[in-house]
This record gives sequence, structure tokens and C-alpha cells, in this order.
Amino acid sequence: MLNLYIIRHGETEWNKEKRMQGRLDSDLTEKGKNDALLLAERLKDTDFERIISSPSQRTMNTAKYVCGKKHIPIETDERLMEIDLGAWQGKTETEIKSLYPTQYDMYWNKPSMYENPDGERFIDVMNRFDSFLEELVETTPSGNMLVVTHGVVLKTLYLLCRNAPIDQLWEPPFIHGTSLTIVRLHNGKKELILEGCMAHCR
Repeated sequence: MLNLYIIRHGETEWNKEKRMQGRLDSDLTEKGKNDALLLAERLKDTDFERIISSPSQRTMNTAKYVCGKKHIPIETDERLMEIDLGAWQGKTETEIKSLYPTQYDMYWNKPSMYENPDGERFIDVMNRFDSFLEELVETTPSGNMLVVTHGVVLKTLYLLCRNAPIDQLWEPPFIHGTSLTIVRLHNGKKELILEGCMAHCR
């Protein structure tokens, strides 16, 4: 039985500006750093077999804060990267809504119909993350593992666990920075144990 402790990176400067990051990056805010340190305190007594992060700067830095004094190397896997948003990346939501109104509407209101000629669809993100999970079960079938990734990737995880369609992508919970989700992988099943928990920040 494998328990995955999956977190979203801490708040970034672009998150505050409502600027789409995708494969681009911005620095963690002081809140993002502090929230990660609070999560580190919450998880200090949890032993992890491995720690795997998206190679993005914001996830790697979050992973380092959350690791705290645990002497475990941080591995990276590109399948944990955020959705590639093509030309949207670096633009604010207001700019995107103005420049790509139809696409923007599909992104938020009809995710199954969203397509970005320069980037990925949601199903692409879900498929690569599912591939990552299947490989984990083969390489590390038991124990606890810490995974640091991004909001859209986590949203596709919920769909995989619930066997739900893409159009339910934006259903609750909201995935805040450093929120903790725990998934148990056992006998081919993906069981949600904890969803988007922010108890460490209260």
C-alpha cells in the first residue's frame, strides 16, 4: 500500500497578480514560503520513502522548505509539471479573457472542449499524471511518498480517483498553495484520504 502526500507549490508572485504561469515561473511570496514551513512542521514526524517534485522552480523551492531536516534527495519528474498554456503563459486572466474569449470560456466552463494550439489539453495532463502514478506503484509499492506539483495536475488527480469526466475538473475543493492531499494506492485503486487540506495554516 502506497500513501501519496501530494501538495501544490506555495503561493507565487504571479498567483497574487492572477497571472497564468503554466511552464513559466515566478518566485514564492513570503506567504508561500511561510505556508511551506508550516506544512514542514505538520509533516515532521512522517517518514517518506521518496520525495518527487515537478522540475519547476516554484515546486522545487516548496519541496526544499517542506523537506525541512529530512535528508532525502528531491527527485524530479516532468510529468508533474503544470499544464502547458502556450501563448497564455505570463499573461493575466484579464488579458487572456480579452485576447482569447472563446478559449477562456471553454477553459473554465467546458474543460472537455478546451484546446490550446500552442499547449496542452486537460486530458493530456491527466494522462501523463496517470502514467506517473502507474510507474510509482511498480517502483515503490509501499510506504509514504511526498509529491510536489501544480494546481491543474492535482485537479486531474481528483478526476482519476473519482473516475469523473473532464467537465468536472473545477468541482471543489479549491487547491490553495501548499494544500495537502493524501491518496492511497492499493490493489489498483486510488482512494482519496484527504482533499486540499490547509489545517497547517490555521
